[in-house]
Amino acid sequence: MLSIKIYKKSLKSLFCRKTKTLSLTTFFKNLGPGPVIAAAFIGPGTVTVCTLAGVNFGYSLLWALALSIVATLALQEISGRIGISTGQDLSQLLRNSTGNRLFKFLSMALVLLAIVLGNAAYESGNITGANLGLEIFWKFPVWNLGQLQIQTGNLLIGITAFLLLYLGNYKALEKFLVGMVILMSISFIITAILTKPDWLGVFAGFKPTWNSDEFLTIVSLIGTTVVPYNLFLYASLAHKKWKNTEGISWMKLDIGISVVLGGLVSMAILMVGAANLNSEVSSALDVSKGLEPVFGPMAKYLMGVGFLAAGLTSSITAPLAAGLVVCGVMGWSQELESASMRKSIGLVLLLGLIFASFGIKPVQLITLAQLANGILLPCISAWIIWVGAQQSIMGNHKSKTSSNLVYLAIWLITLILGVKSIGAVFGAW
Repeated sequence: MLSIKIYKKSLKSLFCRKTKTLSLTTFFKNLGPGPVIAAAFIGPGTVTVCTLAGVNFGYSLLWALALSIVATLALQEISGRIGISTGQDLSQLLRNSTGNRLFKFLSMALVLLAIVLGNAAYESGNITGANLGLEIFWKFPVWNLGQLQIQTGNLLIGITAFLLLYLGNYKALEKFLVGMVILMSISFIITAILTKPDWLGVFAGFKPTWNSDEFLTIVSLIGTTVVPYNLFLYASLAHKKWKNTEGISWMKLDIGISVVLGGLVSMAILMVGAANLNSEVSSALDVSKGLEPVFGPMAKYLMGVGFLAAGLTSSITAPLAAGLVVCGVMGWSQELESASMRKSIGLVLLLGLIFASFGIKPVQLITLAQLANGILLPCISAWIIWVGAQQSIMGNHKSKTSSNLVYLAIWLITLILGVKSIGAVFGAW
């Protein structure tokens, strides 16, 4: 309820100004990089997890997705507010912090380990996921080089992502990602509507109920939405978009619209999974086969477009976020055209492309990244909640005491996610 009140207040401050009227042009001009965050958290992993949640449990876990949206909205709003108020992103703020030097060094090392290695490992999944969608329309050949196989579709996706990052700028990338998010949203939402869902069952799915069989799926649904690197990404892009604190109201509107839209897309994907008639499902594209009896071959193409858009957007945002974190922590230039950013982005994308194109599964790297992310998520969420509440850092834009109680509850959720990730590494769960 507090989050809703905050956004109502932001809307009122925007639409009820005495001296200005808000035109549609002004509205879109002042919206920022929020869709980039939606593009980042709706990747192939999210599509697959939401699909399998629908296949296995019907509509009953829609409440978990709603909870993940609230948690993401709260944490991303704090990160954006920190970026605008301080003029620094989270990695720069960490580098410039004062205090125990050993603790600072260990924190910077943990961030680099989790964000860079994690994004490099999971980039291969983003590229492979985009190629799965592409193969619905055209199956690209596989080149055999001795014992190695090069997946040319993965290679094409990786090269496309690299060129968009290498040749573009932040504004051009934002426009491209907004377009892809709109395409992805239309694809999945239309697919969900065409399945003719049981709307009473859909509404009932927002009532929190669970059993032991659903627990890991609930954790996975929240974990695919509340992503550590997105906190770094939005703080960086927000302070580049809005140069002074007058933009905070726009930032809240921007991230609110984007995260809610992303959440609706995730819910649509879950609803599509619930309508599946295929008995054997291991990925989102398997669902398209089960949907063909419902409304014909269109299912296959709609799911293909959605999967391609989800994979391609995540293939761009993951190395972009990693590059911003590396350059911020090291004190290098974060301009997209700078040599430091291009090298950092190129390294992450190249590793992902190698893993994807040669069919290599970087199990040890993924395990290490999972462990680092399990530690990082509760730590970074606790840190930004603390920073957001500090008058000395945030000035008049510090978090209210009542809001901090909500943030504490959200932190407990991130702690559970972190413990689960660490437990998975050691085989506890």
